[in-house]
Amino acid sequence: MATSRDWVRQAGTSEHLPCIEAYFQGHGYAPHRHDTYAVGCTLAGVQSFRYRGEHRHSLPGQTLVLHPDELHDGHAGTGEGFRYRMVYVPPALLQSMLGGRPLPFVAGGITADPRLAAPVRSLLQRLDAPPDPLEEDDALFDLAEALSAVAGSAARRRPCDWQAAERARHFLHAHLHASGPVTLADLEQASGQDRWRLSRDFRALYGTSPYRYLLLRRLDLARRLITLGEPLTEASAAAGFFDQSHMTRRFVQAFGLPPARWARMRGQDDVPCTIVQDAGAAGT
Repeated sequence: MATSRDWVRQAGTSEHLPCIEAYFQGHGYAPHRHDTYAVGCTLAGVQSFRYRGEHRHSLPGQTLVLHPDELHDGHAGTGEGFRYRMVYVPPALLQSMLGGRPLPFVAGGITADPRLAAPVRSLLQRLDAPPDPLEEDDALFDLAEALSAVAGSAARRRPCDWQAAERARHFLHAHLHASGPVTLADLEQASGQDRWRLSRDFRALYGTSPYRYLLLRRLDLARRLITLGEPLTEASAAAGFFDQSHMTRRFVQAFGLPPARWARMRGQDDVPCTIVQDAGAAGT
Protein backbone atom coordinates (compact mmCIF):
# COMPACT_ATOMS: atom_id res chain seq x y z
CA MET A 1 0.00 0.00 0.00
CA ALA A 2 1.03 3.63 -0.48
CA THR A 3 2.59 5.44 2.50
CA SER A 4 2.95 9.07 3.57
CA ARG A 5 6.68 8.85 2.79
CA ASP A 6 6.10 8.35 -0.94
CA TRP A 7 6.93 11.31 -3.19
CA VAL A 8 7.30 12.26 -6.86
CA ARG A 9 8.90 15.31 -8.45
CA GLN A 10 8.93 16.31 -12.09
CA ALA A 11 11.46 18.19 -14.20
CA GLY A 12 9.69 21.49 -14.84
CA THR A 13 6.62 21.42 -17.03
CA SER A 14 8.19 19.91 -20.14
CA GLU A 15 5.83 17.92 -22.34
CA HIS A 16 8.65 17.24 -24.80
CA LEU A 17 10.45 14.69 -22.61
CA PRO A 18 8.64 14.22 -19.28
CA CYS A 19 11.07 13.22 -16.54
CA ILE A 20 10.41 12.25 -12.93
CA GLU A 21 12.19 11.18 -9.78
CA ALA A 22 10.16 9.23 -7.22
CA TYR A 23 10.38 7.28 -3.99
CA PHE A 24 7.98 4.53 -2.92
CA GLN A 25 8.19 2.61 0.32
CA GLY A 26 5.77 -0.12 -0.75
CA HIS A 27 3.26 -0.18 -3.58
CA GLY A 28 4.10 2.18 -6.42
CA TYR A 29 1.91 1.75 -9.46
CA ALA A 30 -0.94 -0.47 -10.52
CA PRO A 31 -0.58 -2.19 -13.93
CA HIS A 32 -0.50 0.42 -16.70
CA ARG A 33 1.17 1.10 -20.04
CA HIS A 34 2.73 4.09 -21.81
CA ASP A 35 2.82 4.95 -25.49
CA THR A 36 6.44 6.01 -24.96
CA TYR A 37 9.68 4.34 -24.03
CA ALA A 38 10.19 4.58 -20.27
CA VAL A 39 13.93 4.62 -19.64
CA GLY A 40 15.70 5.32 -16.39
CA CYS A 41 17.55 3.89 -13.45
CA THR A 42 17.00 2.80 -9.87
CA LEU A 43 18.92 5.09 -7.52
CA ALA A 44 18.38 3.22 -4.25
CA GLY A 45 16.70 0.05 -3.05
CA VAL A 46 15.10 -2.67 -5.17
CA GLN A 47 12.57 -1.61 -7.82
CA SER A 48 10.31 -4.58 -8.58
CA PHE A 49 7.68 -4.88 -11.28
CA ARG A 50 5.85 -7.34 -13.48
CA TYR A 51 6.70 -7.04 -17.16
CA ARG A 52 5.77 -9.34 -20.02
CA GLY A 53 4.51 -12.00 -17.63
CA GLU A 54 7.58 -12.13 -15.36
CA HIS A 55 8.60 -10.53 -12.07
CA ARG A 56 11.63 -8.24 -12.53
CA HIS A 57 13.97 -6.58 -10.02
CA SER A 58 16.02 -3.51 -10.88
CA LEU A 59 19.06 -2.57 -8.76
CA PRO A 60 21.19 0.59 -8.66
CA GLY A 61 23.63 0.59 -11.57
CA GLN A 62 21.21 -1.04 -14.00
CA THR A 63 19.19 0.68 -16.74
CA LEU A 64 15.45 0.27 -17.14
CA VAL A 65 14.06 0.19 -20.68
CA LEU A 66 10.31 -0.45 -20.88
CA HIS A 67 9.03 -0.74 -24.44
CA PRO A 68 6.03 1.33 -25.56
CA ASP A 69 2.62 -0.18 -24.89
CA GLU A 70 3.90 -2.94 -22.59
CA LEU A 71 1.87 -3.52 -19.41
CA HIS A 72 3.82 -3.13 -16.14
CA ASP A 73 3.38 -2.17 -12.51
CA GLY A 74 5.82 -1.07 -9.78
CA HIS A 75 6.53 -1.72 -6.11
CA ALA A 76 9.36 -1.92 -3.59
CA GLY A 77 11.26 -5.18 -3.54
CA THR A 78 12.30 -4.71 0.11
CA GLY A 79 11.03 -2.86 3.17
CA GLU A 80 13.54 -0.06 2.55
CA GLY A 81 11.58 1.21 -0.44
CA PHE A 82 13.10 2.35 -3.73
CA ARG A 83 14.00 5.61 -5.46
CA TYR A 84 14.36 5.99 -9.20
CA ARG A 85 14.44 8.40 -12.13
CA MET A 86 12.63 7.91 -15.42
CA VAL A 87 12.32 9.82 -18.69
CA TYR A 88 9.54 9.11 -21.20
CA VAL A 89 10.71 9.21 -24.84
CA PRO A 90 8.13 9.25 -27.67
CA PRO A 91 8.85 6.62 -30.34
CA ALA A 92 8.27 9.22 -33.07
CA LEU A 93 11.16 11.25 -31.68
CA LEU A 94 13.50 8.27 -31.80
CA GLN A 95 12.24 7.31 -35.24
CA SER A 96 13.65 10.57 -36.56
CA MET A 97 17.06 9.08 -35.76
CA LEU A 98 16.29 5.44 -36.54
CA GLY A 99 15.37 6.39 -40.10
CA GLY A 100 12.58 3.87 -40.54
CA ARG A 101 14.19 0.97 -38.71
CA PRO A 102 11.86 -1.02 -36.40
CA LEU A 103 11.79 0.19 -32.79
CA PRO A 104 14.48 -1.63 -30.77
CA PHE A 105 13.26 -3.99 -28.06
CA VAL A 106 15.43 -4.66 -25.00
CA ALA A 107 14.45 -8.07 -23.65
CA GLY A 108 13.50 -8.19 -19.99
CA GLY A 109 13.26 -4.44 -19.51
CA ILE A 110 16.52 -4.27 -17.49
CA THR A 111 20.11 -4.14 -18.71
CA ALA A 112 23.57 -3.44 -17.30
CA ASP A 113 24.97 -2.64 -20.76
CA PRO A 114 27.20 0.46 -20.39
CA ARG A 115 26.27 1.69 -23.86
CA LEU A 116 22.84 2.65 -22.57
CA ALA A 117 23.94 4.04 -19.20
CA ALA A 118 25.58 7.24 -20.48
CA PRO A 119 22.77 8.64 -22.69
CA VAL A 120 20.12 7.72 -20.12
CA ARG A 121 22.11 9.43 -17.35
CA SER A 122 22.46 12.53 -19.54
CA LEU A 123 18.71 12.70 -20.24
CA LEU A 124 17.91 12.29 -16.54
CA GLN A 125 20.04 15.31 -15.64
CA ARG A 126 17.11 17.55 -16.67
CA LEU A 127 15.89 17.00 -13.10
CA ASP A 128 18.93 18.86 -11.80
CA ALA A 129 19.09 21.73 -14.31
CA PRO A 130 17.56 22.73 -17.66
CA PRO A 131 19.48 20.87 -20.39
CA ASP A 132 21.46 22.46 -23.16
CA PRO A 133 19.34 21.80 -26.30
CA LEU A 134 22.26 20.47 -28.31
CA GLU A 135 23.41 18.28 -25.43
CA GLU A 136 19.89 16.85 -25.16
CA ASP A 137 19.76 16.09 -28.90
CA ASP A 138 23.16 14.47 -28.54
CA ALA A 139 21.87 12.21 -25.76
CA LEU A 140 18.76 11.30 -27.77
CA PHE A 141 20.90 10.28 -30.72
CA ASP A 142 23.13 8.19 -28.46
CA LEU A 143 20.03 6.60 -26.91
CA ALA A 144 18.64 5.59 -30.30
CA GLU A 145 21.96 4.10 -31.38
CA ALA A 146 22.52 2.33 -28.05
CA LEU A 147 19.00 0.88 -28.02
CA SER A 148 19.58 -0.52 -31.51
CA ALA A 149 22.96 -1.97 -30.55
CA VAL A 150 21.76 -3.54 -27.29
CA ALA A 151 18.67 -4.94 -29.01
CA GLY A 152 20.83 -6.44 -31.74
CA SER A 153 19.45 -4.32 -34.57
CA ALA A 154 21.69 -4.20 -37.63
CA ALA A 155 23.13 -0.78 -38.45
CA ARG A 156 22.89 0.51 -41.99
CA ARG A 157 25.81 2.34 -43.58
CA ARG A 158 25.08 5.52 -45.51
CA PRO A 159 27.39 7.84 -47.46
CA CYS A 160 28.40 11.04 -45.65
CA ASP A 161 27.61 14.55 -46.87
CA TRP A 162 30.97 16.15 -46.11
CA GLN A 163 30.07 19.60 -47.46
CA ALA A 164 26.98 19.86 -45.25
CA ALA A 165 28.99 18.72 -42.22
CA GLU A 166 31.67 21.32 -43.00
CA ARG A 167 29.04 24.07 -43.16
CA ALA A 168 27.79 22.96 -39.75
CA ARG A 169 31.33 22.88 -38.34
CA HIS A 170 32.02 26.43 -39.56
CA PHE A 171 28.73 27.54 -38.01
CA LEU A 172 29.86 26.10 -34.66
CA HIS A 173 33.16 27.98 -34.88
CA ALA A 174 31.31 31.20 -35.67
CA HIS A 175 29.25 30.79 -32.50
CA LEU A 176 31.97 29.91 -29.99
CA HIS A 177 31.45 33.20 -28.17
CA ALA A 178 27.64 33.10 -28.12
CA SER A 179 26.17 32.63 -24.65
CA GLY A 180 22.85 31.39 -26.03
CA PRO A 181 22.31 27.73 -26.94
CA VAL A 182 23.09 26.27 -30.36
CA THR A 183 20.53 23.70 -31.50
CA LEU A 184 20.43 21.01 -34.15
CA ALA A 185 17.73 23.10 -35.81
CA ASP A 186 20.33 25.88 -36.18
CA LEU A 187 22.81 23.43 -37.68
CA GLU A 188 20.15 22.01 -39.98
CA GLN A 189 19.44 25.47 -41.36
CA ALA A 190 23.13 26.35 -41.66
CA SER A 191 24.10 23.10 -43.37
CA GLY A 192 21.06 22.46 -45.52
CA GLN A 193 20.98 18.87 -44.28
CA ASP A 194 18.42 16.98 -42.17
CA ARG A 195 19.47 17.31 -38.52
CA TRP A 196 19.69 13.59 -37.76
CA ARG A 197 21.52 12.76 -40.99
CA LEU A 198 23.85 15.66 -40.13
CA SER A 199 24.40 14.29 -36.63
CA ARG A 200 25.34 10.87 -38.02
CA ASP A 201 27.63 12.33 -40.67
CA PHE A 202 29.33 14.72 -38.24
CA ARG A 203 30.26 11.86 -35.93
CA ALA A 204 31.56 9.76 -38.79
CA LEU A 205 33.61 12.61 -40.26
CA TYR A 206 34.92 14.34 -37.13
CA GLY A 207 34.90 11.57 -34.53
CA THR A 208 32.51 13.26 -32.11
CA SER A 209 29.06 14.82 -31.93
CA PRO A 210 28.28 18.46 -32.79
CA TYR A 211 27.62 19.17 -29.11
CA ARG A 212 30.94 17.72 -27.95
CA TYR A 213 32.78 19.46 -30.78
CA LEU A 214 31.36 22.86 -29.80
CA LEU A 215 31.96 22.27 -26.09
CA LEU A 216 35.61 21.29 -26.60
CA ARG A 217 36.29 24.24 -28.93
CA ARG A 218 34.87 26.56 -26.26
CA LEU A 219 37.08 24.93 -23.66
CA ASP A 220 40.10 25.32 -25.95
CA LEU A 221 39.28 29.03 -26.26
CA ALA A 222 38.86 29.42 -22.50
CA ARG A 223 42.17 27.68 -21.91
CA ARG A 224 43.96 29.98 -24.35
CA LEU A 225 42.47 33.06 -22.67
CA ILE A 226 43.46 31.85 -19.21
CA THR A 227 47.01 31.28 -20.49
CA LEU A 228 47.04 34.90 -21.64
CA GLY A 229 46.16 35.99 -18.11
CA GLU A 230 42.40 36.52 -18.42
CA PRO A 231 40.49 36.10 -15.14
CA LEU A 232 38.39 32.93 -15.05
CA THR A 233 35.13 34.89 -14.98
CA GLU A 234 36.00 36.82 -18.13
CA ALA A 235 37.43 33.78 -19.91
CA SER A 236 34.29 31.76 -19.27
CA ALA A 237 32.04 34.54 -20.56
CA ALA A 238 34.17 35.10 -23.66
CA ALA A 239 34.06 31.38 -24.44
CA GLY A 240 30.27 31.23 -24.33
CA PHE A 241 29.72 29.59 -20.94
CA PHE A 242 26.83 30.60 -18.70
CA ASP A 243 29.13 31.44 -15.80
CA GLN A 244 32.48 30.54 -14.25
CA SER A 245 31.17 27.49 -12.38
CA HIS A 246 29.72 26.09 -15.62
CA MET A 247 33.07 26.49 -17.35
CA THR A 248 34.94 25.01 -14.37
CA ARG A 249 32.73 21.92 -14.28
CA ARG A 250 33.15 21.26 -17.98
CA PHE A 251 36.87 22.01 -17.84
CA VAL A 252 37.39 19.36 -15.16
CA GLN A 253 35.32 16.83 -17.10
CA ALA A 254 37.34 17.42 -20.25
CA PHE A 255 40.84 17.90 -18.87
CA GLY A 256 40.80 16.23 -15.46
CA LEU A 257 41.71 19.25 -13.31
CA PRO A 258 40.22 22.67 -12.46
CA PRO A 259 41.19 25.69 -14.59
CA ALA A 260 42.75 27.52 -11.62
CA ARG A 261 45.05 24.59 -10.94
CA TRP A 262 45.85 24.26 -14.64
CA ALA A 263 46.69 27.98 -14.77
CA ARG A 264 49.02 27.63 -11.77
CA MET A 265 50.70 24.67 -13.44
CA ARG A 266 51.22 26.88 -16.46
CA GLY A 267 52.82 29.57 -14.32
CA GLN A 268 49.79 31.85 -14.14
CA ASP A 269 49.85 32.18 -10.36
CA ASP A 270 48.10 35.56 -10.39
CA VAL A 271 44.94 34.35 -12.16
CA PRO A 272 41.96 35.62 -10.11
CA CYS A 273 39.68 32.81 -9.01
CA THR A 274 36.58 32.76 -6.80
CA ILE A 275 35.63 29.13 -7.40
CA VAL A 276 38.17 26.34 -7.21
CA GLN A 277 36.68 22.88 -7.70
CA ASP A 278 38.62 19.79 -6.72
CA ALA A 279 39.16 17.51 -9.69
CA GLY A 280 38.25 14.43 -7.73
CA ALA A 281 34.94 15.88 -6.58
CA ALA A 282 33.83 16.96 -10.02
CA GLY A 283 33.52 13.54 -11.57
CA THR A 284 34.16 12.63 -15.16
